Order: sequence, then C-alpha cells, then structure tokens
Amino acid sequence: MKKKKKAALTLLEIMIVIVLIGVIGSVIGFNMKGSLDEGRAFKTEQGMEQIKDILMLEVAKGFPIETVVDNAEQYLSDSGLVKNVKKFMKDGWGHEYTITQKGNKIAVHSAGLATFKQRKRANIAKSKKGEVPKEELANADDEE
Repeated sequence: MKKKKKAALTLLEIMIVIVLIGVIGSVIGFNMKGSLDEGRAFKTEQGMEQIKDILMLEVAKGFPIETVVDNAEQYLSDSGLVKNVKKFMKDGWGHEYTITQKGNKIAVHSAGLATFKQRKRANIAKSKKGEVPKEELANADDEE
C-alpha cells in the first residue's frame, strides 16, 4: 500500500496570503478615509440645521434673538430636545460650532466643515489641472 502525503501549506504560500490580505486591507483603508470625512461633513451639516431650528423655535416662543444667540447652550438645554448639549455643540471633527445673528436669523458655522470644503475644492482644482469652473466655486460657497 502506498501512503498518501498530507497536503500542507508551505511557508511561502502562507506569506503570500498574508501579503495579499495586507494589500487588500490597505486599499480598503485608504478608500474609507474619504468616506469618513464625508460622514463627518454630513453629521456637521445636520447638526448645524438642528441647532438653528431649535434656537429659532426658542425665538418663536418670544425670547429675544440676541439673548438666544448669546446663551445658546442654555436654550438648547431648556428646550428639552437635546440630551447632551456639550456633545451636541461639537461638529464631526470635534470643533465647537460658532453661533451668530444675521438680522432676524441665526447662523451656525463650523470651522471643521469649512476646512473640509476648502480641501475638497483644492482637490477638485488639482484633478482638473487648475481649471475650476466658476459655477463649481459658486456652488461650493453657497453650501456653506
């Protein structure tokens, strides 16, 4: 009778599999970086809208807009719509929102979102070799 050899993986085969897993993981990780920034931008935009809406509801209740803007955290807390005000007042990158009054409206600004959009515009400009249509720049500014 002939004895069968067991099919074992050689060290070289195992190393090749590990290298392939590493390369695939690197590619996925590199692509996820952009997705994470897009997610932070979305969270920030939604947070800005929510803060503005809640504060405008407080103004609609009869509070002066100047007082609401100056004491935004207090009014957000008193509204009953926000559980953790300190966490709610931070954008996706961990920066504090800036709340200002523009006439009879409230404006919420995020430094992290502004930086993200600026980098995004710069990347668009690089990819198009410096030829950025004026419409794209106007649209990007309108989004802020």
